[in-house]
Amino acid sequence: MSNLEAPAQASASAMPQGVTDPNYKPLPGRLGNLTVPQQHALDKFKKELQEEGVFVEERMDDATLLRFLRARKFDVALAKAMIIDCEKWRKEFGVDDIVKNFDFPEKEEVDKYYPQFYHKMDKDGRPIYIEQLGKLDFKALYACTTQDRLLKCLVWEYEKFLTSRLPACSAAVGHPVETSCPILDLKDVSLSNFFWVKDYVMAASSIGQDRYPECMGKFYIINAPWLFSGVWMIIKPWLDEVTVAKIAILGKDYKDTLLAQIPKENLPKELGGGCTCGKGCSLSDEGPWSEAKWQKIEAEMSNGSAKTA
Repeated sequence: MSNLEAPAQASASAMPQGVTDPNYKPLPGRLGNLTVPQQHALDKFKKELQEEGVFVEERMDDATLLRFLRARKFDVALAKAMIIDCEKWRKEFGVDDIVKNFDFPEKEEVDKYYPQFYHKMDKDGRPIYIEQLGKLDFKALYACTTQDRLLKCLVWEYEKFLTSRLPACSAAVGHPVETSCPILDLKDVSLSNFFWVKDYVMAASSIGQDRYPECMGKFYIINAPWLFSGVWMIIKPWLDEVTVAKIAILGKDYKDTLLAQIPKENLPKELGGGCTCGKGCSLSDEGPWSEAKWQKIEAEMSNGSAKTA
């Protein structure tokens, strides 16, 4: 392990503001647990971005810069290249316009044919993200939307994730929450269906890994059939080894593992939990971010006045 990766006994950075959880101990490479070389790398990274006119204060606080640094093992040159490429992509893809103007009225229809949704928190305060690939009906899906609109919705959700979901979860648990807890349900999945949406899956994976790095916590793949090993061999090369290490592939006997990480009342009943939201968990968007103050921030996000926490 290099000096940049090794956790320090005494952090070179102060504890982040707003921490009320007395038991909070930042993971290595986070604010409040940086080695001296890591702190120097952060300072150099910010200075070089400012000198090159790339630094965007509203979106590039220290926690955000550290996500890019961790993704490149605190190599400042590689992290700078990554974030510059990300800024170029944001302009080409029209992220600011998506944030302000994108509307997804087909959400309820899409949910029937490819459910993807956030729902409450795990035991570490991370927002749970659930995707049910086994319910995919690609013909019906692409009859009501397009891959381009699905990707724009994905980007809009990432921006909301950073602007309101994570800050809401952080406030709820009293310490910074920086990652999600994704669950990919493969119940009744068919290999043929996957191949119809593989281009979308690959594009979505690339956006998550390259444009919003270090946002994923432990990732559970449940109800994985025997044929998934073939699919996994296709997906795996697209992911870095740090991401691969976060992934737990589980079969039908997944419930105890999930419930060890997620309170039963926060997990949808159909996945072995106890939650039955009134209009369905996939459409409820239930979580601390649904409180009025965070809904206001979401509205501000759409008019360009919100800041990323």
